Amino acid sequence: MDSEEIDSSPVDFEDQAPIEIRRFEDKARIEEPDSNDRVPPTKRIVPKFIISDNQSEVFCVRFSPENNYIAAGCGDGSIKVYNTGTGRLAYQLSSGSSDMPTTCLRWRPQTSTSKTKNVLISVNADGMVQHWHITSGKCLHSINDPENQLYAIDYRDDGAFFATAGKDKVIRVYDEATKSLAATLTGGGSATPGHSNRVFSLKFNPADSNVIVTGGWDNTIQIWDIRMQHAVRSIYGPHICGDSVDIQNDVVLSGSWRPEEQLQLWDYRSGDIIETIKWRHGIGSSTEPCLLYAAQFSKGSADMIVAGGSGSNEAKIFDRTRGNRPFGTIAGMTRACYTVDFSADNKMVSVAGGDGTIRILEIQQLEGKKK
Repeated sequence: MDSEEIDSSPVDFEDQAPIEIRRFEDKARIEEPDSNDRVPPTKRIVPKFIISDNQSEVFCVRFSPENNYIAAGCGDGSIKVYNTGTGRLAYQLSSGSSDMPTTCLRWRPQTSTSKTKNVLISVNADGMVQHWHITSGKCLHSINDPENQLYAIDYRDDGAFFATAGKDKVIRVYDEATKSLAATLTGGGSATPGHSNRVFSLKFNPADSNVIVTGGWDNTIQIWDIRMQHAVRSIYGPHICGDSVDIQNDVVLSGSWRPEEQLQLWDYRSGDIIETIKWRHGIGSSTEPCLLYAAQFSKGSADMIVAGGSGSNEAKIFDRTRGNRPFGTIAGMTRACYTVDFSADNKMVSVAGGDGTIRILEIQQLEGKKK
């Protein structure tokens, strides 16, 4: 029998009193590219809805593999799961009674061999790792590291392992089936000493299941080999303060919390800079800088980038097939953008942050424009 087998009836919130769902009637606004741009956009973002029932900050949003749910980790420790078709609260996985925030979430990949589906994993700033079965609301398993604060978590693409990182600079890799510690990655070899400060972002390399890429406060991105159990090389420069490191097709994306050169692409193998992506485009662009907390490639294809942060309190979506030019901006948020996510089919994007509001937008191909 599967140790995670669930017998209980589902807990469903969708038939209860409606929460506040609005069609972008808040202070945030959607800005389109400058009409005088010589490279016209082929895509646009269209507001779907905003969800504004959270009383605290939202530190992480994540679409489910089937795109029908979006999970939100909040500053009060609560985890809420919303229906992406209606915007209504579908499931609540924790009460929000914790004094520490839920900092990062990941859905277990559909390729996982476990019989139990709809599993979400979370980390908390109190050092807790928890597996949740969303349709029953049950916590399936907990791992507690009370002397640590956890900020990042990720699954390997096949769902067989997951890894965590946080305040103590150590990368821990766990076996998903047994929930046991499989490897502890710390320090480095002759090429790099590893991290010297807190780690805020962690990604498995989809092209090499033995490699993990991390970033943090020490102005480095570290590349770890699980077989060596330490960092094997590093990229110097990015100042990472949130879930703002990604990797696809041997290209590393970094979003730095700084006013200039905040969004960059790096060669995974050499560590050399490929490009610093221009944040401001057009005469009408705001002059206030945006210091990034979040950045991500679109899923699979990596032909789009979404990033957001503080200062100007905005998020932008860039088209990599059009010279990394932005084709949409969510501007005028009252507080910083802490988290972003593309849906698995890349037809939706979500941004959320300090104002507690989750904004979900559709990504549309402009009629008559080729991809």
